[in-house]
Amino acid sequence: MNKPLPNTFRQGPDARGRFGQFGGRFVAETLMPLILEVERAYDEAKRDPSFMAEWRRLLTHYVGRPSPLWYAERLTKHLGGAKVYFKRDELNHTGAHKINAVLGQILLAKKMGKTRIIAETGAGQHGVATATACALMDLPCTVFMGATDVERQQPNVFRMKLLGAEVVPVTSGAATLKDAMNEGLRDWVANVHDTYYCIGTVAGPHPYPMMVRDFQSVIGEETREQMMAAEGRLPDILVAAIGGGSNAMGLFYPFLDDASVAMRGVEAAGHGIDTDQHAASLSKGRPGVLHGNRTYLLQDEYGQILEAHSISAGLDYPGIGPEHSWLHELGRVQYVSATDTEALDAFQLCSRLEGIIPALEPAHALAHVMQLAPTLPPETLIVMNMCGRGDKDIFTVAKHLGVSM
Repeated sequence: MNKPLPNTFRQGPDARGRFGQFGGRFVAETLMPLILEVERAYDEAKRDPSFMAEWRRLLTHYVGRPSPLWYAERLTKHLGGAKVYFKRDELNHTGAHKINAVLGQILLAKKMGKTRIIAETGAGQHGVATATACALMDLPCTVFMGATDVERQQPNVFRMKLLGAEVVPVTSGAATLKDAMNEGLRDWVANVHDTYYCIGTVAGPHPYPMMVRDFQSVIGEETREQMMAAEGRLPDILVAAIGGGSNAMGLFYPFLDDASVAMRGVEAAGHGIDTDQHAASLSKGRPGVLHGNRTYLLQDEYGQILEAHSISAGLDYPGIGPEHSWLHELGRVQYVSATDTEALDAFQLCSRLEGIIPALEPAHALAHVMQLAPTLPPETLIVMNMCGRGDKDIFTVAKHLGVSM
């Protein structure tokens, strides 16, 4: 028998930080008092008009919001079928959507009296955003980054150091995002008295999945207003890339109760989801506990976490935010996948047709749009979140294309 659907898809999390069976707080005893302190501080901050006004001021005058909604006319004509729009969060200061939630969290850290900030990063966009906010607000910043990602994201490593952050390469495991987050949590346990952990995605222990989602929802709120102004109605389909899932949740959340709006989250299929080299945790994983929350994870028959693979450092994560797991099981959002090769093709096509070099993360979403749009009538409206710019990825792309730089 099917479970009844909730009255609203925007109700979560519950008092225990759960989205259905997902989410929660699975942390070391040492961290629990601080996690509860973060929850209390965020509950107070989001009801504090002066806190929210300061965050909105920074979004407008420092980040450059609202980000534009761009009708990708040449791409639409090339693909045929549905009309394609890009929500251009790659135009934000620091080049990605990450700054939206980072500014909110660093303001919260200051409000809590914390004097040191730590963060994890994969593609480097969250690390650059955190280093930027810390420079602005005069706070010391340490960013943990997998050694593999340090190598493939050199431009962002240099940016973080220019901004005054300490970048700590993590060599354990596959030396990617999962391992950086492990190290961040270890540091936090040892330095709870003065340190705030600025998490980059909608994962981790409650209240982080909710808090990052709330700050990133500015993406969907703006999209709603801009699409009404451009087309006089809501979009038909939203598409976004999924690693931990912050840019997708930011776009999707304000539309979850609009039944006419379909949603597609695009996981990284790496070399293919039928191989053992992908990052498709919803398509090929099962529920388990990692990094303080219960969610879908890539794991072996004994529950050991498997290494993920993606050409995109930001999608190279074996898990997913718990709210995505809940929406997946309820069927509200459809989760699909795109391979490394498909993302590379989309990366090049977007560059040539629209004059926009996307990051490899949204290139995965674009790969799905390229398959989807030609199958739909021209009155269909698709919005894809262009969540990051591709400057950081040109060396990776050149290497895969056999170009020497």
